Amino acid sequence: MILTKPLRLHPDRLFPSDPTTRDIARRLYATVKDLPIVSPHGHTDPRWFAYDEPFANPADLLIVPDHYVFRMLYSQGVRLDELGVPTIDGSATESDPRAIWHRFAANYHLFRGTPSRMWLDWVFAEAFGIDVRLEPATADHYYDIIDAALKTDAFRPRALFERYNIEVIATTEGPLDPLDHHRAIRQSGWGGKVVTAYRPDPVLDPDDPKFIDNVQRFCAMAGEDAGSYAGYLRAHEKRRADFRAAGATSTDHGHPSAFTANLPRAEIEALYARVTTGPATREEAEQFRGHMLTEMARMSIADGMVMQLHPGVHRNHNDAVRARFGRDKGADIPTAGEFVQALKPLLDLYGNDPRLTLILFTLDEDVYSRELAPLAGHYPALKLGPPWWFNDSPEGMRRFRERATETAGFYNTVGFNDDTRAFLSIPARHDVARRMDCGWLAQLVAEHRLEEDEAFDVARALAYDLVKTAYKL
Repeated sequence: MILTKPLRLHPDRLFPSDPTTRDIARRLYATVKDLPIVSPHGHTDPRWFAYDEPFANPADLLIVPDHYVFRMLYSQGVRLDELGVPTIDGSATESDPRAIWHRFAANYHLFRGTPSRMWLDWVFAEAFGIDVRLEPATADHYYDIIDAALKTDAFRPRALFERYNIEVIATTEGPLDPLDHHRAIRQSGWGGKVVTAYRPDPVLDPDDPKFIDNVQRFCAMAGEDAGSYAGYLRAHEKRRADFRAAGATSTDHGHPSAFTANLPRAEIEALYARVTTGPATREEAEQFRGHMLTEMARMSIADGMVMQLHPGVHRNHNDAVRARFGRDKGADIPTAGEFVQALKPLLDLYGNDPRLTLILFTLDEDVYSRELAPLAGHYPALKLGPPWWFNDSPEGMRRFRERATETAGFYNTVGFNDDTRAFLSIPARHDVARRMDCGWLAQLVAEHRLEEDEAFDVARALAYDLVKTAYKL
């Protein structure tokens, strides 16, 4: 007989422990917990919604695509090939999903105290109805329940989209993407709202190893001359129009820094000629990226697309992992951020223009109160994005509210985004955000810093209204 431990999701999880404050949090949460999910920034695969095919197995759904999961396992000695992560050269990796699941179960204790553990336990309990804890002894029990569920129509992507009351979800595509999957979604007749977002980094960043080839292909897709800066700008304008036709309301920029520039025309034309014939120096690459952010802001004012900027990450820090498995394999590491001087050239031109919405994310919590909240609390064009990535956690959310609210207020922020590739974690992450915000508001009410009727208004704004307004969704 196998002795198992129960899996329980406490109804008061993440709420304050003080009874008075907790009761206020409960009342607030009751009014927002069932609001539709608006997911304006994420990395789910549009193919799922275009063709509505069943997920292959539990490992392919919950382990192989989730860099939050395999980065932790890798840090404790589990190799990525043992988890079925594909290699660039096509060399063999683990192909038995049950074996991958057993490795995951044997190491599940590593996630104790992490947000990943909270999200995964929510998925196991709420999505699949499992009531015992994941451990080696229950690995097959879990695998069999999840695998059987995934073979049913109720667990196909569109059914899950509707089950979790997702009003709209934004995927993110690069500038060379033909957007075929989004076209297929629109032509399918399905009523779910899935939009794209324009992420032009591969044709804005001269440090990208494929930058020169990318620019050539990019201009060819748009029917423009890659040999001239004017043709390159027109290519951006045309591709942005293509993305808007696929539902995009936003652009997304993951630059190394927040540096912006406003170069004279002759100077940027000369710089464009140098970086597109390469190789570019580090300074030339930074100048080009910085100037193009300012150009993107100009184009956003013209076409109405919301602009997102999230600098401050050393991406693909582990050269060996990148060489064998490619990008985005859990080796991105935060770096220090600077925004006040870096954004000034762009803000000098467009910061006072209410037609521009520039949403800033950061992994450097030190700049919340020192730089970002004062900037967003002044410039009409700026909004402060939610605690993001490593800070998308209960304590990260609490620190964000503590450091940003007094200067930026609630209404210079944009609600929550899940920024995930793990589809089933979306409702779990939004539930954590709603609980944490209600707990924070309850604290303000209990301390007589906010009236309770106002807290109800703010709770709804943080869960639903602000994100729809900011992203024009």
